[in-house]
Amino acid sequence: MEYNLTVTAGALVGLVALGTVALVVMGFMATSTVLMMVTPAMLVFGAICLALGVKHGEYRARSAR
Repeated sequence: MEYNLTVTAGALVGLVALGTVALVVMGFMATSTVLMMVTPAMLVFGAICLALGVKHGEYRARSAR
């Protein structure tokens, strides 16, 4: 599997969608709370982790001699 921007964004959105659906179906908290607070927080956290992971991968690729 070749990772490019489309595949990476799709994986991130897919994971967040799966988590959102799971929280809504479980009835753990109100659907409005999940959609307005939890889902955006998952997206932001995922994007930050993705950016850190990409930068770490770039660092490893440069320093692996």
